[in-house]
Amino acid sequence: MTLAQIIPLAINLSMALMVLALGLRASWQDAASLLREPSLLLRSFLSMNVIMALVAIALAVLFKLDPAVKLALVALALSPVPPILPNKQTKAGGTVSYTAALLVTMAVLSIIVVPAGIALISNAFDLGISVPAGKVASVVLIGIVLPLVIGLLVRQFAPAFADRIDRPLSIFATVLLIVAFIPVLIKIWPAMAAMVGNGTLVTLVVFTLIGVLVGHWLGGPVSDNRTVLALATGARHPGVAMAIASATFPEIHAVIAVVLWHLIVAAIVCIPYVTRRTKLHASAGAGSR
Repeated sequence: MTLAQIIPLAINLSMALMVLALGLRASWQDAASLLREPSLLLRSFLSMNVIMALVAIALAVLFKLDPAVKLALVALALSPVPPILPNKQTKAGGTVSYTAALLVTMAVLSIIVVPAGIALISNAFDLGISVPAGKVASVVLIGIVLPLVIGLLVRQFAPAFADRIDRPLSIFATVLLIVAFIPVLIKIWPAMAAMVGNGTLVTLVVFTLIGVLVGHWLGGPVSDNRTVLALATGARHPGVAMAIASATFPEIHAVIAVVLWHLIVAAIVCIPYVTRRTKLHASAGAGSR
């Protein structure tokens, strides 16, 4: 097996392990909890897939963006929660229950939402693009649903073992992701560098900020839910976005460059929000004792 084949496998494995680690901390009740709260489910869907899709379209229309940037924005707006986000959400005060439920529910819905959304937007703007549902399903099932189910099963039948391996597994997955991404960044860097100064980064900052604000607003009266939905709306699953790109756009490196910039921009833009919500959560916890 060549290095070019190993790197994507390492990235996908690291993301799957992050989801597995979340499953080790959750229960079946947690994963299904969003189905018992239809109002929160509707607001989550509106925040992540409806409003942000409209935002992506508006940004594409208002700014003279490269076609790769336009496609990447739409793909990101329709993609589910990224596997690297749950740890950040729970550290900032989000509950494991809503985090796990949002991860699995939006992932499963994306199998329908992504192809339908791409087709609708393509027809509205005569873009002539489509994405097979099977391609999205394979990313979602292998990268999110399967590892989450394995984690939930381990938590159910071996809770002590789940407690022991949860944190080490999460750390290993994070380190593996960073190590695997370095060669990708080196290879894609020329395409990424070409986007500096052409409005791409500003557009991604605006996209992320609007996502955080929309998610916080629609999170509802429960403070911890607002934190989870804000971060989930501002950052999206890179694997699904890249699957859309590979199925619809010839300049795949350009779209991957946008998606990688989105990961970097979202991580930086969300730092003040995560810091603020973490402090508020800690203060609320101290006040309740």
